[in-house]
Parts: sequence; C-alpha cells; structure tokens
Amino acid sequence: MFEILSAPWLHHAIQAYGLWALFVVVALESMGLPLPGETALISAAVYAGTTHGLPIAAVIGIAAAGAIAGDNLGFLIGRRIGLPMLERYGRHVGFDKGRLKLGQYLFLRHGGKIVFLGRFVAFLRAFAAVLAGTNRMPWPHFLVANGLGGLCWSTLFGVGAYLFGQEIHRVAGPVGLVVLASALLLVVLATHLLRRHEAEWTARAMAALPDDAR
Repeated sequence: MFEILSAPWLHHAIQAYGLWALFVVVALESMGLPLPGETALISAAVYAGTTHGLPIAAVIGIAAAGAIAGDNLGFLIGRRIGLPMLERYGRHVGFDKGRLKLGQYLFLRHGGKIVFLGRFVAFLRAFAAVLAGTNRMPWPHFLVANGLGGLCWSTLFGVGAYLFGQEIHRVAGPVGLVVLASALLLVVLATHLLRRHEAEWTARAMAALPDDAR
C-alpha cells in the first residue's frame, strides 16, 4: 500500500532515512523549492500506519517543524534578497514603487490569512513565506500564522493518511481538483478586484507606508 501512495524516490528515502527525509523535503519545499512536501507527509503517515515503522506523533511533529523552519528561512530570503531585488529591478518587470507598496499594504492587512491558508495550497505553500518576507510582513505576525498553519496542516494530512491509508488515494484526485479549481477561481477574482481598485488601494498604501517606514 505504501508503494502505491508515494513516488519511488520518496518511498526509498523514507524507508532509508525516516523522519530526516520527511523534515528535509518539507523544509526545502517551504523555502520555495519545487518539492512534494505534502506527498512526503502523506507517504510517511501511510508508512507509519501500515508498517508501524514510524510513530505517527513523530511524523506530525517533524512535518510541522520542517514546515515552520523552512518557512522562516523562506521569509528571511524574501526579506534579505527578494525585497532589495524588487526595489532595484522591479520597475523593469512592472513592479513600480506603487505596486511594491501595494503588496506590502496587502500583506500588512491580510498577511496572516495568506500565510495560514497558503499552507494548504500547493503553489502558495512554496512561496507564501518568501512573499511575506518580500512584502515586509511583521515577523511576529508571520511566526504565529505560520506556526498555526504548519501544525494544522501536518495534523490534518498526517492523521488523515494514517487512519485512512489507501482510501486517501481514492479521494486525493477529486479533492485535489476541487482545491485547484477553488484556488484558480480565487486568483481570478482577486486579479479582477486588484485591477478595478488598484489606483485606490495604491493611494492608501502610499499614505499608510511612507518611504521611511520599515
């Protein structure tokens, strides 16, 4: 059953290195690398449930730790590298001063929701932390939202995979399609709202975040 629910390299990595493999894959994905962190969590939980080779509490805890550690490194990368690059070169790709301020303003007001919910959406799971750092989200707020998101995510998927085993394989496809369709719909709606109100929101952002605000 475990072989069915995991990619071959994940299967071998978890069998050979156990929780270390889970931590590394989840942490690297959370930093922004295109790795299957959620698949690693599900695979490790199924392995724990079918072989009892790993304790499920440790699987959940290590996955949460990897998510939190990787996200904080991603946040630091965004703050130290992403923000200076956008400030210097952003105007060449459409990110002028107004749009940069707008992104910072949106993360200031809604960053916690973006970071928490982003843990459950594949694309945002890899980039939410970097975006939060780039857009100057206050680190204490990021830490709380990130910690809650990581714990809820690892518990939900870890316990689900542990309890249901092969059944999760049957529902993963339909559920994934629903989540993807919902995420795309939200992106379309958000883009429409942004274009419609960009000038107004940018003016608010420029007023709320003067140049000397850090």
